[in-house]
Amino acid sequence: MAPPETGTRSESRDETEKERLDRNLGELLQELRVALPGVQVLFAFLLVVPFNQRFPDITTFQRTLYFITLLLATAATACLIAPTAHHRVEFRAQDKKRIVFAATKLAIAGLALLAAAMTGAVMLITDLLYHATVVAIVAAVVALGFLILWFGWPVKRLLDRD
Repeated sequence: MAPPETGTRSESRDETEKERLDRNLGELLQELRVALPGVQVLFAFLLVVPFNQRFPDITTFQRTLYFITLLLATAATACLIAPTAHHRVEFRAQDKKRIVFAATKLAIAGLALLAAAMTGAVMLITDLLYHATVVAIVAAVVALGFLILWFGWPVKRLLDRD
């Protein structure tokens, strides 16, 4: 079924397409308010790690993993904040539909990058504490947990609806 045209009422809710887009954008920005503190705490943690006294003693693998995780957290931060910046810059352009769809894509990308960064951070800490086998198992379990909870479950529900 095609979405209602601007000015017509939606069948599932008593709202126009414009009202629906306003609601969708508001919901998206509220969801980002939940995700942003997590990425900010992780990013702050990663920024102070090199100033730890033990940092010069880490292995090449740990140094590389740290840097990749830092870049993932940076990219996640950029993607999760971008919808707010896009809305602020474009809000008078009367193209809220495009803003909502682009913001949704950025939010999903940001969450995927955040999951990867959090997995990398857990992997880094685990590598400092345990041996390679434990590191691989913990990283796989954490990544699988994010994949299932953040993406697999909701996508499965969407596919089951159709």
